[in-house]
Amino acid sequence: MTRPTPKEIKPIAQVAGVPVDDEIATRISNSIGPAFEGFAAIAGTLPFDLEPALYPIAQAAKVSK
Repeated sequence: MTRPTPKEIKPIAQVAGVPVDDEIATRISNSIGPAFEGFAAIAGTLPFDLEPALYPIAQAAKVSK
């Protein structure tokens, strides 16, 4: 889990159907970057970090215990 760069944000936004220019991609990167940095200490330790599609299964397993 690393801070996304504007170069990474542009194609993600494009796939989501919200194309952005370089300036907007930079603003997005700057605004969400601190959140990624805050979670860096626990990156890779959460069940949904490795495979987001399995998150509901991981949550259900924890509830049923």
